Amino acid sequence: MNLLILGSGGREHALAWKLARSTRVKKVFCAPGNAGTAAIGENLPISISDHDALLAAARAHRIDLTVVGPDDALAAGIVDRFEAAGHRIFGPSKAAAKLEWSKAFAKDFMRRHGIPTAASREFDDFAGALEYCRMSPRWPLVIKADGLATGKGVIIAENSAEAESALRAMMEEARFGAAGHRVVIEECLQGPECSVHALVDGQRALLLPMAQDHKRLLNGDLGPNTGGMGTASPPVRAPLAGFEPAVHRTILDPFLAGLRTDGLPFRGLLFPGLMLTVDGPKVLEFNARFGDPETQVLLPRLTSDLLPLLEATIDGELAGIEPEWDVRAAVCVILASQGYPEKPILGREIVGLDSLRGAVDVYVFHAGTKREVDGRVVTSGGRVLGVTALGATLAAARDRAYEAAAQIRFEGMQFRRDLAAGA
Repeated sequence: MNLLILGSGGREHALAWKLARSTRVKKVFCAPGNAGTAAIGENLPISISDHDALLAAARAHRIDLTVVGPDDALAAGIVDRFEAAGHRIFGPSKAAAKLEWSKAFAKDFMRRHGIPTAASREFDDFAGALEYCRMSPRWPLVIKADGLATGKGVIIAENSAEAESALRAMMEEARFGAAGHRVVIEECLQGPECSVHALVDGQRALLLPMAQDHKRLLNGDLGPNTGGMGTASPPVRAPLAGFEPAVHRTILDPFLAGLRTDGLPFRGLLFPGLMLTVDGPKVLEFNARFGDPETQVLLPRLTSDLLPLLEATIDGELAGIEPEWDVRAAVCVILASQGYPEKPILGREIVGLDSLRGAVDVYVFHAGTKREVDGRVVTSGGRVLGVTALGATLAAARDRAYEAAAQIRFEGMQFRRDLAAGA
């Protein structure tokens, strides 16, 4: 089989790496890819927004299966376009992916189908949103841009002044573009966060191992929200026994029932971010694709073939599928550019990658990288690399990941030093 991976981040590198290991895969193409994916297969210099060119490439390279990485491609209807042209593709339709690209839509879906989530209100006018915040009897409040904002459109406001600043940035200054024209304002849930991934074939859900993302830029969960500064699987504070049945009972089963009630077919990867509250798990948001950087710890733990899982999801045949997982832990450290997440500085040479080639149980997943004509690998995005390591314990995986990350250098490199702290 020939495969096409859409996207250019660390998630896409991890997907390409894992799928290329399948005995059934002949060649992997990535559009547009990065310096890491270029070492696995062939990069195609095509924007994921250029659907005509992507379809032409799928025909020209005899692609048997396309896998969508980024959320914006799903929101733009790439799955609908490929399926209409008779091409096999992994990911939900634009209508189903609205559960991610509109937080207001997702909130309404959860309320109607009894899925536990934070109490919230939606606003499309600045004055109404500001008045609601000023009248709030409880702080902090969470203010979210309704649309896609590359993981950065969430602000926790500690008081009315911070709420006004956030609302102005989103609704009047359009800091997140059209994504912030409408906002969701919700109560701030308390407890440890947890990332859950489940393959959904429309009728059933196959839960994958848990992971924990670290969204804030700085140590101690300080600084601005980012797309993710690192992950651990399993989480440091692993939920108690009975957590997985509770997720199925309170979240996944009502989700599937809601899809049937609404006539909304969903086949792909559902990634609900959860807050583990004293009242049980509650959904912070829905994502309709593999997480980044969660994928970079989940796939190294998957010891069986990924390809049959994707095919069974597309075909509605997840019943009886039992993937095999490494019992060891995994930690991924994100190395980011200077200035990230606001204004990352690009074009800086990355050194030390060769020193990790062949390292046992260590994987370097490229994100914002490109290879120059002279052979140098340079930074080309905010999040540059994800250094993942496996270990018998979370502490061992963390230590190995940081030891490997220390071999890599580029000017202005920043990363969190407290991932999986307390493991």
